Amino acid sequence: MGVISYDMEIKSSLSAAKLFKAFVLDVGTLINKALPNVIKSVEILQGDGGAGTIKLVHFGEGGPVPSVKHHVEELDKDNMSYKYSIVDGEALMPGLQSISYVIKIEPSGHGSVCKHNTTFHFKAGSNINEDEIKAGKERAAEMIKAVEAYVQANPDY
Repeated sequence: MGVISYDMEIKSSLSAAKLFKAFVLDVGTLINKALPNVIKSVEILQGDGGAGTIKLVHFGEGGPVPSVKHHVEELDKDNMSYKYSIVDGEALMPGLQSISYVIKIEPSGHGSVCKHNTTFHFKAGSNINEDEIKAGKERAAEMIKAVEAYVQANPDY
C-alpha cells in the first residue's frame, strides 16, 4: 500500500475558537449555507458527532462527486483538533483505499491558522496524479474561506 501526504496552513481572521466551532463542530448545518452550490447537506448516519460517527456528505450539482462517507476518528474540543477519513464514495477512485484528514486550529496573531493534513492511502500498485492533489488543496482552502466569510457576515449564525 502506498501513501502520499501533504500539509497546508490557512490563515483566518476568526478566532481559533470561532473557526473551530464553525468549521468543525457546526459544519453539518453551516457548510451548505456557506457553500450552497457545492454541498447540499451533511447527515449523521451513526453516532453523536464525536469519535465513531459516520457522516454522509451530499455534494451539489457539478461537485467533485455526488457523495462521500466520513468516519470521525477523533474530536478533541480542548485542543481544537479533528481527525476523520473518507471511507466510502466516489472520491475513493479505483486504487484509493481511503483519504485521512487531520485538522488543527490554533490562535495566530489577531486570528487563527487552520493546519490541515491530508493523507491518501493507496492499494498496492496504485497512485494519484498531482493535479488531483492540487485540486483537493484548493477545495479545502475554498471551504475554510467560505465558512470564514459566512461567519463574518452572520456573526450570530
